[in-house]
Amino acid sequence: MAQKLPLFDLYIDDSGTRHPDHAEPTSKSGDWFSLGGVLLKNEKDAQARKLHAEFMRKWKLEGPLHSVKIRHRSGIFSWLSNSTPAEVSEFFHDLDHLVTSFPGVGMACVIDRPGYHDRYYEKHGRQRWQLCKTAFTVICERAAKYAAQEGRRIRLFVEETDKKSDYLIREYFKGLKTEGMPFSPQSSEKYSPLSAEELNFRLLDLKFKRKSSPPMQMADLYLYPICRSGYDQKYRPFHLMKENQKVIDCLLSEEERLTLGIKFSCFPEKQKGPQKDP
Repeated sequence: MAQKLPLFDLYIDDSGTRHPDHAEPTSKSGDWFSLGGVLLKNEKDAQARKLHAEFMRKWKLEGPLHSVKIRHRSGIFSWLSNSTPAEVSEFFHDLDHLVTSFPGVGMACVIDRPGYHDRYYEKHGRQRWQLCKTAFTVICERAAKYAAQEGRRIRLFVEETDKKSDYLIREYFKGLKTEGMPFSPQSSEKYSPLSAEELNFRLLDLKFKRKSSPPMQMADLYLYPICRSGYDQKYRPFHLMKENQKVIDCLLSEEERLTLGIKFSCFPEKQKGPQKDP
């Protein structure tokens, strides 16, 4: 009997607007769409949930951790606006500790929407893909490559959104396992894409999770700093993640980052940060 391979669990959240140009940016800090989150060894799941539970218990939080509500001090985090500086400082210190202690690494595909529009509208017009197709296929394939390197397979967990978007994700997943990467072989050759057979083997299954899932909340907390780093190279939460080896690029050689690391797509040269492809 063949040896059963250990698993990675990849928790995927979304950030930004998935249509190339039909909606306003969701952040004043940049105009992106991204899919990404945390890659977690399955045997570390109990440890991960324990860390999350301890944080929630200390701060008496019943609702999920949500980066936008934390940043804006809204919803269940509105009390931060009325707390003493010492209390606020302690909360964010504990939050930093949760992020840097969590036994996973952040990975994502981040697409600059204006750059995508400028690059593909003239050639494809309204037939352009929605950004979620590019982002999902890229992060899945890069995670599969890393899993192969580590002798593992992957279970994918994607946060539920709406029926149409979730349906599309399922279709993209099926396409990867049966047809392989959907990009032009010529333009994607330098990224050494995996075959459909290898993707079918490495990508074990796909399930959807709600924000109540602790690892999915961590995916949310990891993803936003990664996205922001594409526009602000000095963004403190991202540098904190890097300093603590919580970004997959930190585990890769410079050569490996091109094909396994965080993908920043269609970004203008002037905004290129240290994590982008050369």
